[in-house]
Order: sequence, then structure tokens, then C-alpha cells
Amino acid sequence: MKNSIVKNNVSFGEKELEEALVALTSLIDKCEKAKDKLEQSSSQQTLLKRRIKALQIAVSLIKEKI
Repeated sequence: MKNSIVKNNVSFGEKELEEALVALTSLIDKCEKAKDKLEQSSSQQTLLKRRIKALQIAVSLIKEKI
């Protein structure tokens, strides 16, 4: 497959990557909404910001592959 990723003998095809992209995008949206409800500069907000950034990186990498 041209647009597949193989990692640890597990293959991710284009369909799986597209489904993951939808799920990650939804999760980012939910995290952004939750972040706004947290106290400014709290450790929880900092952690959520870092998780959002990691999810955005994952989305970017998936988009490069499909």
C-alpha cells in the first residue's frame, strides 16, 4: 500500500488514518473547550495545553501520510 504506515508489524491503511484523523480532531476540540474552563495558569491547564499540542502534531503527521 502506498499510503500505509507499518510500525511494529502493524499496518495502518489510509482508511484507518482518516478515521484516526476524525477522532483526533474531535478530541482536540473537546480539549480546547475543557481548557477554557480551567483556572488560568493552573497545572491542569498547562498539562491540557501540552496534550493539545501533542494531538495537533499527531494530526499533522497523519495529514502528511494521506
